[in-house]
Amino acid sequence: MEEGQRARMRSYRDLKVWQRSMDLTVRTYEITRQFPSEEKYGLVSQMRRAAASVPANIAEGQARRSDRKFLQMLGIARGSLAELATFVTLSNRLELIQSETGDSLLEECAEIHRMMNGLMRALSRRG
Repeated sequence: MEEGQRARMRSYRDLKVWQRSMDLTVRTYEITRQFPSEEKYGLVSQMRRAAASVPANIAEGQARRSDRKFLQMLGIARGSLAELATFVTLSNRLELIQSETGDSLLEECAEIHRMMNGLMRALSRRG
């Protein structure tokens, strides 16, 4: 990310990776509404927390205005994304979601992961 790009970017809301991760979080909430009630405090809670953690950590990192801190928070967000992908895989194996839904969620996770890696590479080159 060049200096001029950083100056034009006033908010984490301008980051495409934050926008996509917010969409993934909303979709996760919608999908987990279909889960059985006995999973309310199990997979539903864990999936929602992991999903919400991704854009929250991206936002926190960008708001700190330090590339080093931003990289650290992106690493945490990436970990939450891997956690969500694991819960999606488990939900699929437990037949709580259809395989097409699981595959679609996993592809979204993979795309967001690629976006985060690109942003992290750009930040690392600057530092």
